Amino acid sequence: MAFGAEELRVLRRALALALHPGPTSAEDVQDCLRLADSLDEAIREGVRLRAFLLADLGRYRAALPGTAAGYFALLEEALGAGYRPVPDDLAALRALRGNPRAAVLLERCQALAEQDVRARFAQGARRVPAPAVPPARTRLLALSGGAAPQAEDTDKQPPKPAPKPTPAERPDPTTPKRPIPTPGEVFPRRKPSPSRQLVG
Repeated sequence: MAFGAEELRVLRRALALALHPGPTSAEDVQDCLRLADSLDEAIREGVRLRAFLLADLGRYRAALPGTAAGYFALLEEALGAGYRPVPDDLAALRALRGNPRAAVLLERCQALAEQDVRARFAQGARRVPAPAVPPARTRLLALSGGAAPQAEDTDKQPPKPAPKPTPAERPDPTTPKRPIPTPGEVFPRRKPSPSRQLVG
């Protein structure tokens, strides 16, 4: 971005007012506002031109190898404007590395890509948090309704007395016991078979 002589005068006056505040004339204020508007418009125009340039670069890249000359020119212009090559650019240049101009651009784009990778790696390393200190171990306590305690736990605990039976569970001494069956009831006597009866 280039400034004319009048714009440089206004810019110098604005910097002087910023460093040494004091009374400002209405003319100086208007000049500063016009310069700010011109800068905003130039920035917007630069954004539009960059968008058009990148769109043309994508079209020429898609039509390779027939558009190699135009693609090389657009890529050089984009790199001069701060464009960072994408993987598609590197792949296209590798396919055209037999062309001396493509070889030079490939070397330049690979250097820029490596710089970007190193920058991202360094930025990611700075953002990695320090490992958290593991908390001290605490003894686990059994929760109600869980599994039965292990044998080693039961050895450490004193034995609990058996619960006393409730009145409903106690046997009633007045209830008669079941009589013991006699041998005759258990082994009834067999009747003799007809073949063993004596003939009179």
